[in-house]
Amino acid sequence: MVKAYIMVVTDPGKTKSVYEELGRIEQLQEVHEVMGPYDIIATIEVTSLGEVPSIVTSVRKVEGIQSTLTLTTFPDV
Repeated sequence: MVKAYIMVVTDPGKTKSVYEELGRIEQLQEVHEVMGPYDIIATIEVTSLGEVPSIVTSVRKVEGIQSTLTLTTFPDV
């Protein structure tokens, strides 16, 4: 299993709408609003590393996102 954390920076005033839209992406296991340099953190869990890019791409298409940073765990052996 591979787990990835997607940190999201939103446009000012867009955090709630981005949060709601991310909640509709079924590949995301969790979506949380957070305080700090990022506005939202989402988690995914997939069977292979190759699945991560397409999910991150669907996240980045959400209107109101300025930038993302994805941290991927090492695959379980």
